[in-house]
Amino acid sequence: MRKKKVTLQDVADKVGISAASVSMILASKSLSRFSDETIDAVYIASRELGYESKHAKQDRRMILIVCPSVINPYFATIIQGMEQEASLRGLGTMLFTTYWDTEKEKHICEFAMDPMIGGVIFAMIPQQPELVRQLNKTVPVVAVGDKQNEVGLDTVDVNNFNAGTLVARHLLNLGHRKIAYLCTSLNSEHSARVRRYEGLKAEVAQFGQTAKLSLFTSEISSSTEMNTVDIEHQTGYNLAKRCLKEASDVTALVAINDMVAYGVIDAIKDAGFRIPEDYSVCGFDNIYPSAFHGVSLTSVEHYIIQGGKSAVRLLCEKMENAESRTLDAGAVTRVEYQNRLIIRSSTGKPPLR
Repeated sequence: MRKKKVTLQDVADKVGISAASVSMILASKSLSRFSDETIDAVYIASRELGYESKHAKQDRRMILIVCPSVINPYFATIIQGMEQEASLRGLGTMLFTTYWDTEKEKHICEFAMDPMIGGVIFAMIPQQPELVRQLNKTVPVVAVGDKQNEVGLDTVDVNNFNAGTLVARHLLNLGHRKIAYLCTSLNSEHSARVRRYEGLKAEVAQFGQTAKLSLFTSEISSSTEMNTVDIEHQTGYNLAKRCLKEASDVTALVAINDMVAYGVIDAIKDAGFRIPEDYSVCGFDNIYPSAFHGVSLTSVEHYIIQGGKSAVRLLCEKMENAESRTLDAGAVTRVEYQNRLIIRSSTGKPPLR
């Protein structure tokens, strides 16, 4: 039996307003006449009922990309991978940055209900998973980030626990027994940072009391993130200075990411020490400057470009199969890329002290 086509009147009946009002809202005309609640209700109802205007396919060819910031080449690179794939598929992209501000994330989720948005990709694990899961009921959502079961979203995963073990194993095999982990804000809202730490800690623990992992962190507010362009370099520099002063027995410093590692390297050199003769330094993400001869940072490769492309492919599948998405509401899809340690000249055997 042929499925009945959803009309403007069907949407109007569900919301409790006139068909003319629904038409104006979906056409973004005279929106000041309506409350935010009414506009949101129309967007939600039109999606839930499957209403398609004459221009629906054109209206919903825009992907909304959400990321903390673009100053770190990790995010710039993953966004470029997303845009490469979106361009191939004839999709437009719109970028929003949160600077880890939960209010901004909330406003972005509200904006994503606009009919012109076909789907949303979070270039990180959302800070408010429940809010994003609600959004995912009406707008297709994909997240890129840490491999974990409780997010409840389709994801392109990075196994950050495994990444931590790879770095720790490399340093332990070189002979390091006193290692420090230097990290920006470390809490449940930043699961990737926590999982890298847990991976390091688990591998170091296997050596018993002969090995020790020290932790140095710095809490960074969202306003500081937004107003300080070189915040990650600054944080790495300051944490390294603390580490050299407070943990004199440490011979290897592991930064939460490559950008923080660059600050660590500068602090060590400014203190008159050599890398790797006096201290070894590792990072995560293997962003492109890490391969420069003047940097040569040992780091973990996550295949950033490929991950960005996979996120768009996964989102497109969801956008094209909206009905099955409703039927399989409890199922999630995960794409995982294997980590690979890239060993460069920033790591070596520990000094004899």
